[in-house]
Amino acid sequence: MAESDRRGRVVAAATDGACSGNPGPGGWGALIRFEDGSVEEFGGSDPATTNNRMELQAALSLLERLAELPRHPDLTLRTDSKYLIDGLGSWMAGWKRKGWKTAAGKPVLNQDLWQALDAARLPDVPLTYVKGHSGDPDNDRVDAIAVAYSKGGTPPLRAVPTQPADPAPEPLRTLLTRLELADRLASGGFTLTAVELAQLVEQPLTNVLERQQPWRWRDWMVEPIEADRWRLRRAEAGSR
Repeated sequence: MAESDRRGRVVAAATDGACSGNPGPGGWGALIRFEDGSVEEFGGSDPATTNNRMELQAALSLLERLAELPRHPDLTLRTDSKYLIDGLGSWMAGWKRKGWKTAAGKPVLNQDLWQALDAARLPDVPLTYVKGHSGDPDNDRVDAIAVAYSKGGTPPLRAVPTQPADPAPEPLRTLLTRLELADRLASGGFTLTAVELAQLVEQPLTNVLERQQPWRWRDWMVEPIEADRWRLRRAEAGSR
């Protein structure tokens, strides 16, 4: 089972950007909460950027992550950036009609990030404005992440585990790989040579070559066919 399946759907999401100097060193932070109460945080930095670019980068990275996860229907992306909200919600349609030019005919600033956001936007995840530094816990947290990155730090982040806490023993994982392969071979109607079959069922080649009639291996019937080849077929329930 995938880690996201165990955690349930994403129920909350927040982003923020920060910059020291504007332009100057910048950072961004993002946070997502799951139905089981777990939290995943991530962020990044740029040595020479602006606050607006960091706001856009945070939203882009979050949307790309959300695209991989199950989402609650009430999920919104919470941000204190009116620049981000107005750009996606109001300004972008006009920019696109004008060939990514402003009403004054000038090139849209941060066009690369706006175009990436346009491609990454999720129709089921609207943006919600939250006032910065107003005591909102998630907004305060992503602000702290962004500021830490902008100052050259690496804040401790809560993140999804990279592997199960109690992985299956190697022999069991090897067996599972072989069983999954057998199922794919059977469903696809693929044929095997004697050498390939011996490797799959982990039997001596001589034992395979001696068999002339269909025989059962675990959940599959192994059937000899012409030209010294074999095919796997799912065994019927109760068959021997």
